[in-house]
Amino acid sequence: MNIFAIGLFVNDMEKMVKFYRDIIGMKTDWNGDVNADLQAGSCHLIMYGRKDFEKMVSQSFNYPKGNNGTMEIAFDLPNFADVDNEYERLTGLGASGIFPPTTMPWGQRTCYVADPEGNLLEIGSFGG
Repeated sequence: MNIFAIGLFVNDMEKMVKFYRDIIGMKTDWNGDVNADLQAGSCHLIMYGRKDFEKMVSQSFNYPKGNNGTMEIAFDLPNFADVDNEYERLTGLGASGIFPPTTMPWGQRTCYVADPEGNLLEIGSFGG
């Protein structure tokens, strides 16, 4: 099996699509549908409204609130300077800064921000 997409359950579809499309830069042709398919390279991020998904599967779920460590979405950049610049850009546009750009002992420069619903985004590079 190949992983085609990661699903993200959201409360506010419009706000989340705008964040990932307009701030992160993912591509989408979302037009207000119940689900949204966003792309970065060959990876898809599919968003589902929490209540819509629960209705579809006839189940209710518990979801984390605020900044959470349930999962992360990792983005790779060509070099260390790009990591620093992207962190500044994202936090300047309203993303919550979680962990500033830091060069790790294993040779990666990485940082974390949170999207509007508290999901962690890692921005990193092994490119020096």
